[in-house]
Amino acid sequence: MSETINILLAEDERTLAMIIKDTLDGQGFQVTIANDGEDALKLYAAIKPDVIVADVMMPRLDGFEMVKRIRKTDQQTPVIFLTARSAVGDVVHGFEMGANDYLKKPFGMQELIVRIKALLGRACTVKQQPVESEVTRFTIGQFLFDAVVQRLTHVPTGTRAELSYRESEILHRLCLHPSEVVTSQSLLLELWGDDSFFNNKSLHVFITKLRHRLAQDPSLRIVNVRGIGYKLITSD
Repeated sequence: MSETINILLAEDERTLAMIIKDTLDGQGFQVTIANDGEDALKLYAAIKPDVIVADVMMPRLDGFEMVKRIRKTDQQTPVIFLTARSAVGDVVHGFEMGANDYLKKPFGMQELIVRIKALLGRACTVKQQPVESEVTRFTIGQFLFDAVVQRLTHVPTGTRAELSYRESEILHRLCLHPSEVVTSQSLLLELWGDDSFFNNKSLHVFITKLRHRLAQDPSLRIVNVRGIGYKLITSD
């Protein structure tokens, strides 16, 4: 990596935190550790990290509430939750709070590294080096969508929504193939790196979030083609 990536690691298990830090430092990252949610908030304001890796269960302030507060002013910094929880409801809640990814404990260090690099690497590619031959701005129903700046604008009201990286990438792929099925497998492999059952649940959460984003225009629908994928439909 040509530039150092600053990571804020919020983890109350000190031994695990040091293992993660030592591993990531060895990969060229710069890691700052917070041992509870309140300290993590203070460090976030001080260092403005490139990515946040946060345990869900922490003293003083849990990871969900910490990220919820961060998302009030910052919709862009990627967040990866670490958690022993595996219930779908917990996963959904994590994404609703603003997570970009979710990694279940126990996990391999290489998996964490791959997810961080994929999340940040692809985000930088989209924001800084868009492929000139690929369309990145779309008019869909009553909305204008800019995939480069990750913004969805409702034209009649002027309301703007800043999308997360994965929201933007999913919508971008749907817009590039209007009224055509975009397979779940292709979305999962390109954006998550694998098409596991767990990641498929995560994809469904992001589709639900996009449906809510587009709800101001009743002519727009993201249709689930059972067992295959999704397609964006505009009704006249």
